[in-house]
Amino acid sequence: MNAMSRDRLWAAVHTERARLAEDLAGLDEAGWAAPSLCGRWSVEDVVAHLTAVASIGRLRWMRSVLGARLDFDRHNQRRLEEHRGASPAETLERFRSVLLESTGPSGHTAAWLGEVVVHAQDVRRPLGLERTPGIGAATEVARFFARRDFAVPSRSTAAGLRLQATDGPFATGDGPLVRGTTTALVMAMAGRRAYCADLTGEGAAVLAARCPAG
Repeated sequence: MNAMSRDRLWAAVHTERARLAEDLAGLDEAGWAAPSLCGRWSVEDVVAHLTAVASIGRLRWMRSVLGARLDFDRHNQRRLEEHRGASPAETLERFRSVLLESTGPSGHTAAWLGEVVVHAQDVRRPLGLERTPGIGAATEVARFFARRDFAVPSRSTAAGLRLQATDGPFATGDGPLVRGTTTALVMAMAGRRAYCADLTGEGAAVLAARCPAG
C-alpha cells in the first residue's frame, strides 16, 4: 500500500469525522457524559476537542499556546471549552459543521488524521461502538506514529519492538513481535492501555508496560 498524498489524507480525515458523527447521532445524555479513554475528558469533551482541532490554523494555534504559557493541557482545555456547545446536541452540530475542513495547526496532515482516528476510538470503545477506522486511514496513522513522537510519544513507545498488523500491510521495527489489528497497534502506540489486551506476541507485555495506567 503506497503512502497517501496530502489530498487523500485530508479526504480520509473528512471521512473518519463523518463516520464518527454518524455513530454519535443517537447517543443519549448518559453516553455523552461517559468517560472516554482520553484522560479526564468525557465523550462530549473529546468531540469538542476534535472541533477545536479542525477550526484552528497555525498562527491562531501559536497564539493560543503562547497565551497558555506553553501549557498544552491548558491550551487544549481552553479551545475545548470554546467549541463545546450548551448541550450535547449543539456540540455535535458544531462538530458536523467542520467535517470537511482541511485546516490544522501544522502541515503534518497524517497527525491530524491520527487525531480523528485515535479520539474516535477513545469514545467508541467505552460506548461499545464496534466501528473502527478504515484500514487505509489506520495504516497511514500507524506509519506516522512509528516514525516520530508528535502529539503522543508513539515512536518511543514502539522502540525496540517489531509491530505487525494482522489485517493490513503495516509492519515496522525489529525486536520482540507485537501482533494485532492496525487500529489496536495505533491505539497502543498512542498510549491507550485498554487496547494492549488486543495484542499478542512476546513483545505485547513490553508495549503494555509502556502505556500509562488508567
